[in-house]
Amino acid sequence: MKLWGGRFTKETNQLVHNFNESLSFDQKFYHQDIEGSIAHVKMLEKQGILSAQDRDDIIRGLESILSDLENGRLTISPDSGYEDIHSFVEGTLTERVGEAGKRLHTGRSRNDQVALDMKLYTRDEIDEIEKLVKDLLQELLVIMEANTDTFMPGFTHLQKAQPITLAHHMGAYFEMFSRDRSRLQDIRRRMNYCPLGSGALAGTTYPLDREYTASLLGFDGPTLNSMDSVADRDYLIELLSALSTIAMHLSRFCEEIIIWNTNEYRFVEIDDSYSTGSSIMPQKKNPDIAELIRGKTGRVYGALVSLLTTMKGIPLAYNKDMQEDKELTFDAIDTVKGCLALFTGMISTMSFRKDVMEASAKNGFTNATDAADYLVGKGVPFRDAHGIVGQLVLLCIQKGIALDDLSLEEYRQISPVFEEDVYDAISMKTCVEKRITIGAPGQDAMKQVIGIYKKMLAE
Repeated sequence: MKLWGGRFTKETNQLVHNFNESLSFDQKFYHQDIEGSIAHVKMLEKQGILSAQDRDDIIRGLESILSDLENGRLTISPDSGYEDIHSFVEGTLTERVGEAGKRLHTGRSRNDQVALDMKLYTRDEIDEIEKLVKDLLQELLVIMEANTDTFMPGFTHLQKAQPITLAHHMGAYFEMFSRDRSRLQDIRRRMNYCPLGSGALAGTTYPLDREYTASLLGFDGPTLNSMDSVADRDYLIELLSALSTIAMHLSRFCEEIIIWNTNEYRFVEIDDSYSTGSSIMPQKKNPDIAELIRGKTGRVYGALVSLLTTMKGIPLAYNKDMQEDKELTFDAIDTVKGCLALFTGMISTMSFRKDVMEASAKNGFTNATDAADYLVGKGVPFRDAHGIVGQLVLLCIQKGIALDDLSLEEYRQISPVFEEDVYDAISMKTCVEKRITIGAPGQDAMKQVIGIYKKMLAE
């Protein structure tokens, strides 16, 4: 069934139909299409455009279609001859309720209908993604609370830099994913206006109550320009951008887990349930989930770039090019949802080698800056202190030991300013604990931040 056949005298070429149809993928939002149609007919009856009997017949028919689809009594086949989910629902409705079904489309176009369906679907998906991000934040908070005194090296340029804690490191990702969650909430708020009633591009002559329709569907109000309403895909571009950022954050995190999982680092042990082996090398335990999440980031980026490219040359208002938004968005949403769920499961079952992390921090001279600060506290100019500690590091490298392992005599051979208290000054605990400003890794500062994060997730 086609919704536009009256003007044509020939059947559509089958290849054209196959190229043009969208039922194979837009059937994904059958629920939203029926939800929008029910709100539409309620408004039409309220405005005196449809009779109460037509309204009741249409709603009864739509609810039966929804029930049958969800229970498997009715299936949607791309070979059915319908172009899209809209024609499928309307055609099936007319078969069930007769003439009343033909009045469903009064006062609307497929252009504003598909805009509505995509907004309803996207809004539902944003809510699900936001929940998955919140679940990840909860898991990060669990790890943080348990590791405020788990010392490890912090890195710059992938070189050991200064000592931090695992809680502090996880807190950096908590910040990233908190921003992701905020972006999703912001997109949802900005997109939450109803396009239904915009018609093809110029509204309609029927006395629609668009505010009423918007309220029935949980929108903050109707959109205010009918041309933009059917031509707007900004909210999808924003969502794909937010999903790309989430994927990028997951990828960065996965890269670190992959590095930490190597024999050279041994900071973490990935649970067997999130690892795979080798078909030829029996000793292997591969971080495949982390690698796949890292790899799928490019797929999400591709959806964003594709939609930006599709939209860049489209004049107002609706053009068929816009049909390309769906498969890209569907795939990116499904990909990110899967990655978030798997990643959260992976880190919740992952074990951390605290002893190895602390030893790595010591052996990486991460306390060198604190040794220099110790000298500054004794009156040595920082530039001179920097050079003195550089000589100490060189000596340690030659001897294959850490700064903590040098004798006081060795310290004093390079600078007589050193005293016995240097060992306490450069201990991992002291190096971390004396960093007490908000946002730093010191335990008191971290506990304050964890309290803020708990409150944030409780709101």
